[in-house]
Amino acid sequence: MATLPSQTDRTPRLSTEAVHAGENRPYPHHALTLPIFDTSTYTFENTADLRQFMEARMWGLAEGRVEYGRYGNPTIFEVEARVAALSGGEAAVLMSSGMAAVTSTLLSLLYAGDHLVITDDSYRRTRQFCLTFLKRWGIECSVVPAGDLEQLEAAIRPETKVIVSESPTNPYMRVLDLERLVAIAKRHKVKTLIDSTFATPINQRPLEFGVDLVVDSATKYLGGHNDLLAGAVVGSESLMAMIRQNQWVLGAVCDPHTAYLIQRGLKTLALRVHQQNTSAMKVAEFLEAQAGVSRVWYPGLRSHPDHDIARQQMDGFGGVVSFELEGDLETTSRFIDAVKLPLIASSLGGVETLIEQPALMSYFELSSEERMEIGIKDNLVRLAIGIESPEDLIADLAEALKVV
Repeated sequence: MATLPSQTDRTPRLSTEAVHAGENRPYPHHALTLPIFDTSTYTFENTADLRQFMEARMWGLAEGRVEYGRYGNPTIFEVEARVAALSGGEAAVLMSSGMAAVTSTLLSLLYAGDHLVITDDSYRRTRQFCLTFLKRWGIECSVVPAGDLEQLEAAIRPETKVIVSESPTNPYMRVLDLERLVAIAKRHKVKTLIDSTFATPINQRPLEFGVDLVVDSATKYLGGHNDLLAGAVVGSESLMAMIRQNQWVLGAVCDPHTAYLIQRGLKTLALRVHQQNTSAMKVAEFLEAQAGVSRVWYPGLRSHPDHDIARQQMDGFGGVVSFELEGDLETTSRFIDAVKLPLIASSLGGVETLIEQPALMSYFELSSEERMEIGIKDNLVRLAIGIESPEDLIADLAEALKVV
């Protein structure tokens, strides 16, 4: 009979960390759940208490105490600790949205005259920020094909400070070889920032490969119920301290109610992601076998260009399946309208399955030719799997494919 390891011999599994990491028990009044500290400011007993706090803060010894809500909150501090533990980081900073996490982080790392490199399959608003907003402050950006690490290294200049990418990317689920990426970055003394929203810490932990910073749109899988907007950035204590101080100036703070909802979502994160991994794989295999589908983009399939890399560095392949139909823009729209279970919406990671036609949802303002230039085909569909029965989803998709 096998001997179970003692508690001192093993590290808690991720599903356990998702429930308990960062807890600061006992809670006031012996509450079971994390209290929401709904306050915008904090009081001091007298001026001596205030002086003691200010002196402690000067030396970094304030131990989480703050004087104003923009600088922190006990509810938020605990959720940040849990997110950091799940991602394998020393610290985390919660922000008001995923984009706030991206923009605040890049503004913390870059100065006029600097340069960054971003992969082309990254979220369009991230690319927009890098290519247009940062340009206003004299920061240049080079865009390289996702997965082409040779071209990525060739784009690095002496003034390059950051490499930015998603992994998996949106919408083609490209998976970067993080070990090779980090080796390139270290060789050139460049920081790495990976948006790991599609993977979640359950499926992939980029910090374990040496990536410097991980960003996650907590709106998606971490919250898990499509009822909040938030973002998180995770990394070393020193980088988080710099980003947090800039957050105090930029003001992109998370509120305690939202932090509480993230914490509630984290408790079921492992369960939801495992279900979504399983369902997405079944759906992807079904779609790949259909005559009306010309191509399926899912890293769990052998046909995906990054399947081998995904197998090596991911514990699951995620809950998003993109695919191309045999048909044009209008045919694809008819298919979208024919499905019954998936709801037409632009997000992902929640308990409901969502579907979208990127050409109409995210890139409607562009012409078909302009969309093709950036790889968005008229017949592309993105399906974000929820926690419904995969058999029910497949039956629904099979019926809808009859219009193709």
